[in-house]
Amino acid sequence: MNIVNRHTGSIIFSAEAESMGKLVVMAVLSGANLSRADLFGADLSGADLSRADLSRANLSRANLSGADLFGADLSRANLSRADLSRADLSGANLSGADLSGADLSGADLSGAYLSEADLSEANLFGANLSGANLSRADLSEANLSGANLSKADLSGADLFRANLSEANLSEAYLFGADLFEANLSGANLSKANLFGAYLTNAIGYCK
Repeated sequence: MNIVNRHTGSIIFSAEAESMGKLVVMAVLSGANLSRADLFGADLSGADLSRADLSRANLSRANLSGADLFGADLSRANLSRADLSRADLSGANLSGADLSGADLSGADLSGAYLSEADLSEANLFGANLSGANLSRADLSEANLSGANLSKADLSGADLFRANLSEANLSEAYLFGADLFEANLSGANLSKANLFGAYLTNAIGYCK
């Protein structure tokens, strides 16, 4: 089986394997660079991909549920509509990644770097984003209900119509964030920095 470059079609890694998931794990264990790999729709559920270089890879619609992506480089990767539920993405680099419509429910994104990532319409229900960098990220219409965003950097983030009900935003940095029509009912905003944030028509927000 082969793993190919998403742009050129050239072979990045090749070996005998029972499935694409096992091939990818083999590639990671061998230290292969999977940057720009075409892994569209691959079943990588539960795979150990910690510290893997998957920057600019195509993982759209891939199944990464329960996968270990601790410290992985997923910068500018395409993860649109991917299943990342319960995945460990703590400390991962997802800057500029496309996570639009992705399922990140229950995922651990603590300390992850998500600056300028596209998380529009993503499901982040109950996700752990404590200490994550989400500066200038697109979280418009995302579901962040019950998510832990304590001490997260959301400066300049787009949270238009995002669902933040019951979310923990204690000590979060929301300088200049757009929270127009966002749902903040039951959210914990203790010690959050909302200076310059746009809160027009935000639901459940009381000064």
